[in-house]
Amino acid sequence: MLNNFFISALVGALLGYLSGLGVGGGSLLILWLSLAVGMDSETASSINLMFFITAAGTVSIFRWKKGTLSLRKICPAILAGCISAALISLVARQIDSDLIKKIFGGLLVLIGLHELCYRPRKAK
Repeated sequence: MLNNFFISALVGALLGYLSGLGVGGGSLLILWLSLAVGMDSETASSINLMFFITAAGTVSIFRWKKGTLSLRKICPAILAGCISAALISLVARQIDSDLIKKIFGGLLVLIGLHELCYRPRKAK
């Protein structure tokens, strides 16, 4: 049931919507693919990367057209992100996949705790 096209399209649309809001649909996509669909983590991560690139690119174009995104400010972040992703992917190939799963799970728990406990600072 979870592998049928309609359910997958519905989950993809929901996670795309959440990504557009900045919620982190990619992390949820990995959880969906790993836990609900039973996909191995390497394939789920690859699909998540393709999902993230298309979702982030689309949202960036809309925000740039709206005037809320400055290319001058984000270009250093894009460059650093691409370099970091390439280097970390080379390192990750040398690490056991079970350890990577544990590290990723730990990061998700830390991010979740941060989101639960975060309180924005009041402007002075």
